[in-house]
Amino acid sequence: MKIHTSLNLLLVSSLVAAALVIAGLSAWAQTATTTTSTPTASTALRSKPKPTTASDLMVQEACQRQKARTAKFLASGVPEKFGSEEPFVFDPKAPRC
Repeated sequence: MKIHTSLNLLLVSSLVAAALVIAGLSAWAQTATTTTSTPTASTALRSKPKPTTASDLMVQEACQRQKARTAKFLASGVPEKFGSEEPFVFDPKAPRC
């Protein structure tokens, strides 16, 4: 019976010690510090807002791509499937669509 009691006491004291260590680490991690932060890669990437409008060159490229797709379809008779786009070279000096 003495062994059983001492094992229980050892187990309970181990659990209490572990709980105190975890609580101490949690409190230490929440301690306020005064450090200066430097911009990281993620904040540097977020500094540029995403464009919400298309530029003239973007519209011109889309028009040229569509013309190339149509010409390929008329030549081969096979409609384009999603993800099967052929390599395309954009010519910004080409006349506007």
